[in-house]
Amino acid sequence: MVTREGLKQPQRRRALQTLTALAAAGVQVAHGASASAPAPQASRAGGRRITELIGANGWALAPSDLEMWHEMGITWGRDVVGPGQLSKQSDSVHVNKTGTHYDADLAPIVISNNRNGIGSLLLLAYTPTWNASLPGDSKSAPVDVDAWKRYVDAVVRKYSAPPYNVRHFQIWNEAAGRLSGGAVQASFWHGPGFNASDEKASQPYQHAMQDYVEKIHIPAARIIRRYHAYVVYGGWPDQGGLDTYRQWLEYRSPVFNQRMLDCVDYLDTHYLPVAALDPLYEQYVKNGPARGIWQTEIGDEYMKDPHYLPRYFFDFAVWALDRNWNDADKYVSMIYHWDGYESFRLTHRGPPERTYNVSGKSLIVLRQTAAGSLERFSTPLQFGPGAAGSALRSDNDIVLQVNAEPGWRTVSAAGVPAPSSRKAQAMLVDALTGFMSPREDVALDWNNQNLSVRFKVPNRVNGQAHGNDPARHLAYIVVRT
Repeated sequence: MVTREGLKQPQRRRALQTLTALAAAGVQVAHGASASAPAPQASRAGGRRITELIGANGWALAPSDLEMWHEMGITWGRDVVGPGQLSKQSDSVHVNKTGTHYDADLAPIVISNNRNGIGSLLLLAYTPTWNASLPGDSKSAPVDVDAWKRYVDAVVRKYSAPPYNVRHFQIWNEAAGRLSGGAVQASFWHGPGFNASDEKASQPYQHAMQDYVEKIHIPAARIIRRYHAYVVYGGWPDQGGLDTYRQWLEYRSPVFNQRMLDCVDYLDTHYLPVAALDPLYEQYVKNGPARGIWQTEIGDEYMKDPHYLPRYFFDFAVWALDRNWNDADKYVSMIYHWDGYESFRLTHRGPPERTYNVSGKSLIVLRQTAAGSLERFSTPLQFGPGAAGSALRSDNDIVLQVNAEPGWRTVSAAGVPAPSSRKAQAMLVDALTGFMSPREDVALDWNNQNLSVRFKVPNRVNGQAHGNDPARHLAYIVVRT
């Protein structure tokens, strides 16, 4: 199991019963009673699903874990492969373990993932200490690059073949140079001048980009592609800045006469808001050469805000639908971390048994509320004072995610044809708990082709205040036609 210390620096970053879907749209819910998100109509064949976007760091190791992943809609996992060559160059290359301490058998995990509809992203990292250019530092470049290549080849050769059939391999983790906030060397890529006892006293790693591209990335990428698999970039850290990321991507190695970008299939960043992905899409994905954009780490302490995760993934779906989401693997974000003891993780590990935290419950509500085949809702929304949000279509439902202050609020959309049956209904669903508001708290009106919804936000909202901004309520309005 990947812990916070496994992939992130320390300073940064079941027993709940499944929410039961309502038997039919418009079922009366008693005032004050708890209810789940509304049951969707039967899904149309094909189309994108909200679950295709959702991944997590670590693996679901037990049947009960898998059940929880399915409830939350998690369809991707990520963890390291190793331990590689343990003590010397002549050692056999061991690639049968995973987890921070290489204490879990990887092969049965990948097979289980395949059987349960979960994709496996295998992280190729790091340098064995005997081969480290900085003595004892596994986050430094290898002295013998051929040893790194043997490790990569062993991993990809085994896991890209049946019965594993893994298609996506990630090279390293957060390799960068100078970071914002005063760090002159990245947390997972150390070079000359790094001071392990006092990182603030480190000197800049002048050849960080060249060393990574020529000793790590391009050699590994060529091996991955030799086995007809895909290269996922090693998670550019948010503190690195996108301008610097572009410099690394565009760097042309004089050794290989090739840009690192030429050896990347999926761009990958960490902890960025959805809107920040636009420049990368426009420059590298819209017309190629990259196949898509992933974020293999999001969440972490951001999830202390209970609205963060449901807002992120709803925004991500709306964003993806506007950007040619033509492949299930094109856009993925992976939560760091699905498991732990902090109250903001998706689940609490226990004992006595694993339970959902608020963030995990919010994913269940999202998966149930937008469970169908997704499409763009192209009509602009007009919100009244004290409310904002966005919308998409899920099968025949219009699903709006609204962020609003207490009291009666409004939203309208012009140019939306009224359903021929004249039996459209609207439901207001708490985005964190799945509680459905009483029917009288939401009113739907269709005047010609003008859709308007009036809805009552409870006085006790589910959000947090931010500075001078008052706490707001996050909810879904489901318009069922």
